[in-house]
Amino acid sequence: MTSGAEGARPAPAGRAPANSPPPSPDPPGQPDGRGQMDGPVLRLEGIGKHFGPVQALTDINLDIPPGQVTALVGDNGAGKTTLIKCIAGIWPPSTGHIVWHGRPVQMHGPKDAADLGIATVYQDLALADNLDIVQNMLLGHELLRHGLLDEISMEKAARKTLADLRVTTVRSVRQPVGSLSGGQRQAVAVARAVMQEAKLVLFDEPTAALGVSQTEQVLGLIARLADNGVAVIVISHNLNDVFQVADRVAVLYLGRLVSVGPAADFDRQSVVDLMTTGASSRRGNGAGEVTPAGDGASGAEG
Repeated sequence: MTSGAEGARPAPAGRAPANSPPPSPDPPGQPDGRGQMDGPVLRLEGIGKHFGPVQALTDINLDIPPGQVTALVGDNGAGKTTLIKCIAGIWPPSTGHIVWHGRPVQMHGPKDAADLGIATVYQDLALADNLDIVQNMLLGHELLRHGLLDEISMEKAARKTLADLRVTTVRSVRQPVGSLSGGQRQAVAVARAVMQEAKLVLFDEPTAALGVSQTEQVLGLIARLADNGVAVIVISHNLNDVFQVADRVAVLYLGRLVSVGPAADFDRQSVVDLMTTGASSRRGNGAGEVTPAGDGASGAEG
């Protein structure tokens, strides 16, 4: 898979392609005609992060729209994980602002991010192997009835969520998570985010160490999240996965956002050039020059 045109996920029926002109907006921060908020779910304005004398991130400006998958790519040490941890509330940015649905927010920990509707699926998934699928999916959000766990309602909710995500490989929602395959564990982690009604889901290398069929299952889950209107950010070193699932690509180089735009504006070689040198003279597939992020561009096209 060599280009965004060949590998980009086609927009499903009823959803405009990532590089199509945006519809006429409603007033900023107001619901659109479908009852959803218009504009980006998340906006990063001049985000910087330093650890003592080490500058990990510099002047990151990026918009994350709802219902699209934004792939965050870069070489080791480019700042991808640092940026994700700032969005997830683990580390406060040293400079700049995080804007959520048009309002600046300050997060003092992961709970603040979760309360906003930001969920993170880490590479290690943070699942409890000794608990079953239902217990993991509702951990910290258990349903109660007369002061006791409502096991029946919890099991029904877990089954419905997995069915809505079209997860069919799980034998029983009562089997321990420690007995699941890598792809099944990812499905449980995604379903947990859905049950928490997340509006933005962050994935850190979701297909690392997975086989081919499990990778396809996880990428399908990510695509369905976006199809349901959830904003998604994916960190991945696998460019085949990136071009298969991403609507938009954002490239980090040495802590700076050097390019961002529709996936169709990139091909594999241009992304590799940007990741390794911070620049590329290549065009995508005729769709136009890759947008340099350093000229004030943000994730919002148009």
